[in-house]
Amino acid sequence: MGRRIDYYDDPDAPKANSLVPSVNVVVTNDNGEILMIRRTDNDNWAVPGGAIDLGESIAEAGIRETKEETGIDIEITGLIGLYSDPKHVIHYTSNDEVRQEFSILLTARPVGGTPRLSDESREVTWVPAEEAIKRHMDRSMRLRIEHFVEGCEKPIIS
Repeated sequence: MGRRIDYYDDPDAPKANSLVPSVNVVVTNDNGEILMIRRTDNDNWAVPGGAIDLGESIAEAGIRETKEETGIDIEITGLIGLYSDPKHVIHYTSNDEVRQEFSILLTARPVGGTPRLSDESREVTWVPAEEAIKRHMDRSMRLRIEHFVEGCEKPIIS
């Protein structure tokens, strides 16, 4: 498996060669905890997510990615924002793809399943919201979680 390397406003970063719509999901339980994974490709903490496949809706992608990465079944409940900062590029070393950030951040609630690990997650856990932003993660993921915690009235568009 290759690695994922995030760059932000870095003059030494490789140039983007793709733009892939993706989705991330902030899943919260009845205790207000956020479902988080510790990624296998960079050891960072994140909320579940990934690329939207052809023939799939945004909601379907969020539901599928969350189930694949965590074992948890979810129901999508809302939209936090759209993130497309061209200063943020992600280098996938397995195929030398360098993506410009393009992520849709959704909210959801769990409806079933049991937390389990996957090829993409070395840890899966529920984390109190105020603790979530203190975990080791990429700056763009931290920003997304902060936007959720702040409870913005309108969707973020960046």
